[in-house]
Amino acid sequence: MAKTIFNTPLAPAPIGPYNQAVLANNTLFISGQICIDPATGEMKNASLEEETEQVMKNLGAILANAGMDFSHVVKTTIFLTDMHQFALVNGIYGKYFSADFPARETVQVSALPKFVNVEISMIAIKN
Repeated sequence: MAKTIFNTPLAPAPIGPYNQAVLANNTLFISGQICIDPATGEMKNASLEEETEQVMKNLGAILANAGMDFSHVVKTTIFLTDMHQFALVNGIYGKYFSADFPARETVQVSALPKFVNVEISMIAIKN
């Protein structure tokens, strides 16, 4: 099986032994993204809205680097540290999809890298 590694400076550099995304056959697996601003390396987390927007921008940059966009996404996983924040995160997340929404699960976890409030990973299919 051939696989292609994707890393772009338009999304945060991995903070561990992994890549931003791996394309295997026609399936792109995107590692969980948090609210790091790739231009500054700083956290964009003054509010949960800002945090979620930065996560989605990071995911969009990785998709673009692989020649895709949000319409190619078939599956997402959202990790939250507080399920009471679900509606707010869901509203921002939903703005990035226009139709044919991907499959998804949302789970509450006790902590996330760098103690952020939200992390999202994606799987996309390249046509």
